[in-house]
Amino acid sequence: MHLAYPAVLSALLFCTGLYGVLARRNAILVLMSVELMLNAVNLNLVAFDVWLSRTAEETLHSGQALTLFTIAIAAAEIGIGLAIVLAVHRNRGTADIDKLRDTAERHDTDGTDHDALTAEQSGEAQKAEATA
Repeated sequence: MHLAYPAVLSALLFCTGLYGVLARRNAILVLMSVELMLNAVNLNLVAFDVWLSRTAEETLHSGQALTLFTIAIAAAEIGIGLAIVLAVHRNRGTADIDKLRDTAERHDTDGTDHDALTAEQSGEAQKAEATA
């Protein structure tokens, strides 16, 4: 088999995963898209390893060894990522990336900070009570 076939398939898989990362709003689907991108890299590593082993006299199989390391790192990444997503979903009730904002920072879209406004209003109320 020629090297172009797995390279084109890997490029298509990587582009599909990149689109999924950029376009999806659900955190689990983003993690699945990252896994798709890592699998495209694994396919490239194995394809180039086979291609280079045919041309070289020594067969080191370094591409296949790197693929095993990538699979191990991907498994750890998906385990930790799913644990974080589940913890956030339990606390916030959603896995939507756009809706996951820290509730401690309450900033509106018009740029005003309600906490600062209430602090100013309470300061004015204390001054009014002190003068009365």
